[in-house]
Amino acid sequence: MKAIIPVAGIGKRLRPHTLNIPKALLNVAGKPILGHIVDSLLGMGVKELIPIIGYKGDLIREYLTSAYKVPITFVEQTEQKGIAHAVSLAREHADNSELIIILGDTIIKTDFARIPKVSSYVLGVREVADPHRFGICEVEKGIVRKIVEKPEHPKGNLALIGLYYFKDSAPLFKACRDLIDKKIMTKGEYQITDALQLMIDRGTEFRPYHIEGWYDCGKVETLLETNRILLEEAKISAKCEGCIIIPPCYIDKGSKITNSIIGPYVSVAKGCAIRNSIIENSILNEESSIENVILEGSVVGAFAEVTGRKGSVNVSDYSQIDYR
Repeated sequence: MKAIIPVAGIGKRLRPHTLNIPKALLNVAGKPILGHIVDSLLGMGVKELIPIIGYKGDLIREYLTSAYKVPITFVEQTEQKGIAHAVSLAREHADNSELIIILGDTIIKTDFARIPKVSSYVLGVREVADPHRFGICEVEKGIVRKIVEKPEHPKGNLALIGLYYFKDSAPLFKACRDLIDKKIMTKGEYQITDALQLMIDRGTEFRPYHIEGWYDCGKVETLLETNRILLEEAKISAKCEGCIIIPPCYIDKGSKITNSIIGPYVSVAKGCAIRNSIIENSILNEESSIENVILEGSVVGAFAEVTGRKGSVNVSDYSQIDYR
């Protein structure tokens, strides 16, 4: 089985953090978003990764090749033309293969190994409060009959959540190619939902697979919420001599913490330095430095320095903030 992971997006809603690194490499609960995704895929038996890279793609390449020892084929999307366009670029590497596609901006917790047992063609779905923001499925007798991208008048609230399984990928690649050849676009992009609907119209039967553990990482608020949930689920605990650690927390062994109170719901990446501080419900990316600080609900970028601050901050890589 092969896995396509579209990670070419810019991540505008997560600026300023995504000015320096792609969204998929932001840390949450002890590892990059992309790390959570890849670990799940390898656990279900995926043998080859096909990341679709674009913005800051060299950093994606560096992370994956250093962290994982599986075959990886990188495909570059130089223009943001939609997920169906991104998928079409991988055709020569995955056509006629068993294939799973998972978007690189959400973390999904489910029994991945069960997905191929559901049907030959499976769509990950979940009920949502605001169906106007998603591709919405209409299901009849256990079969997906229609998919509408961000409908103005939705007939239901069963949303696609960015996970798609194909026992044979050939019909998918043909549908994507037909969309592009005929310039069939929705909201200015070649949508994966339109490709799936084309497959349905041609006789492919998709079964819905309900996902409970679906965690958005698209905004700072949801990134922190996902961090809290994953730390709680994993029951991650940490120790630090001379400090008070309130679980759940993740603290990389390569970080140095002195005279501080950490937690609950804090992720501290490798190489961080924390001194004389109280930190709660926050994410500290690698090599960040915190001193004489009380922080809550904060995301601190890699190599950033924050000194003498009470409240919350949202600072990107290499920033320096000194309130002394």
